[in-house]
Amino acid sequence: MSLDAVLSRIDTDLDAALDRLFDLLKIQSISTDPAYKADCAKAADWLVADLAAIGFAAEKRDTPGHPMVVAQHDGPGPHLLFYGHYDVQPVDPLELWHRDPFDPAIEETPDGKVIRARGASDDKGQLMTFIEACRAYMAEAGTLPCKITIFLEGEEESGSPSLVPFMREHADELTADLALICDTSMAAPGLPSIATQLRGMVKDEFTLKGPKMDLHSGLYGGPALNPLREISKIIASFHDETGRVAVEGFYDGVPDLDEELRRQWAEAGFDEGAFLGRIGMSQPHGEDGFTAVEQIWARPTLEINGLWGGYQGAGTKTVIPAEAHCKITCRLVGDQDPAHIRACLRAHVEARLSADAEIVWEKAGDGAPASVMDTSRPEFETARQALSDEWHTEAVFAGMGGSIPIAGLFKTILGMEAMLIGFAKDDDAIHSPNEKYDVASFHKGARSWARILDAMKTV
Repeated sequence: MSLDAVLSRIDTDLDAALDRLFDLLKIQSISTDPAYKADCAKAADWLVADLAAIGFAAEKRDTPGHPMVVAQHDGPGPHLLFYGHYDVQPVDPLELWHRDPFDPAIEETPDGKVIRARGASDDKGQLMTFIEACRAYMAEAGTLPCKITIFLEGEEESGSPSLVPFMREHADELTADLALICDTSMAAPGLPSIATQLRGMVKDEFTLKGPKMDLHSGLYGGPALNPLREISKIIASFHDETGRVAVEGFYDGVPDLDEELRRQWAEAGFDEGAFLGRIGMSQPHGEDGFTAVEQIWARPTLEINGLWGGYQGAGTKTVIPAEAHCKITCRLVGDQDPAHIRACLRAHVEARLSADAEIVWEKAGDGAPASVMDTSRPEFETARQALSDEWHTEAVFAGMGGSIPIAGLFKTILGMEAMLIGFAKDDDAIHSPNEKYDVASFHKGARSWARILDAMKTV
């Protein structure tokens, strides 16, 4: 059996593969809304049946929430665990969609054909690239080149409440030589990428209390503390004039950016102007001295996600509000410790309170540290070369601005390194109306996984 035969099978089977993807995309597996519980179970059942049909021993595993799918197939090479998620984000606001989000279709765009549907990119289209690669390999060789475990989650878009208990309970069957994750984007259109750095996250929220009640601004304006003015002063203190976070201790554990990595990123083809232009920006607004891609992939941030208080209705209400509210997230890099960052943030806020102001912090989760993959392992270069061969351009090791907690959980719970390879594009509108996935991403994604699996058999 030759790899060319597998790749040819993927090419000739593309229309049927798209039909299968459409069947999965039609299932309204919105995990965060209890009204779609049966749809999530239906998606899990569909995947079990499809994996069984190509030769996997596949099972739906119940959890207190939505089910997991676990499928296994033996092979001569190393043991690889593939992770994806079949649940999707809600579709709101529905009126902004150009078509029914669960009625998938191929659309022609100036940049080529796309698959338009909720979940097309995040993550059904991506996970199906791996399954289609396995399907073609099984059809041509009768087996797979490596031992494969497929692990598909149904709660990724709703916080994964069942994930950690499930992983701990089933650690023996889930632990492999390496985890593969297909839930990421390419560094630039047509540029295959392996994400080797993921930012961590800390979330926090506080209420700033002032007067015992809302006050008439004519009677009390001046002598009374105004929580909105107070909270604005505190928020303005979070950054200095260079865009650097001004919280003492915030940069503890942040490494200097490696100059060789900086060079690779500069040559990766990331179009800063186009990236920012799509959102109406003309220049980066983060830390001075770092490009947009460096700010996203390698620098920590402190962002205000919500800020409110006082009268919100139509017209004017002359009121000094009793309280104001703020939601914050910090993206972390390197060895930043989530607990330390939260402590520094809270100390910064509390040190700047005026007399008569009170801070009430919401109960916060633990947060997640950043993840940095060990690219010295031979699997990383093997996969990079396989991607380069498929896309006819040199694949790159890239960072990611977002946080994918499963990568860190594989390491902390299962003692397993993760390799993140995805074929999404920045304009796929994941989590937004009119989500799409390029047909080329789906097609070449399946071919890429076939090449990677074939190359991994001798690693």
